[in-house]
Amino acid sequence: MNFLSSKCRSRVLLALTISLAALVSAACAPMVPIEGATFTPIAASASPLQLSTEVNLKLSTGYSRTLPAGSSWRAVGTLPQGTVYQRINDVFTIEGRQVHEAYLVVQRSALLGFYLPAEGIFSPLTPSVSLPLGAP
Repeated sequence: MNFLSSKCRSRVLLALTISLAALVSAACAPMVPIEGATFTPIAASASPLQLSTEVNLKLSTGYSRTLPAGSSWRAVGTLPQGTVYQRINDVFTIEGRQVHEAYLVVQRSALLGFYLPAEGIFSPLTPSVSLPLGAP
């Protein structure tokens, strides 16, 4: 007994092939690079860090992210690599094999990487990026 016509079987096979290709390509996405982190929380800082212009980032995973002009970030802690800043009134993420909430790790106005609070780890940004600090 033939339940599907030849045309219908071809469509089902095509759909399965596309789904499998999408699954395989997602599994091949590079992981976000990580290092151990010793996070030390700090009391609320008086003045937030603010970006005067947009900053486009190219991650080692091949994905890109943009830090918007005028975005504000509050210091929430420190790592040996620098001060950790959380986005105010929004969530910032980075992407590799998975999407991770990320806080900026800054030392002397240079973005050195990201603190991933859910995982408690540091993800370095190579090369580091100079941040345009100040009001837009």
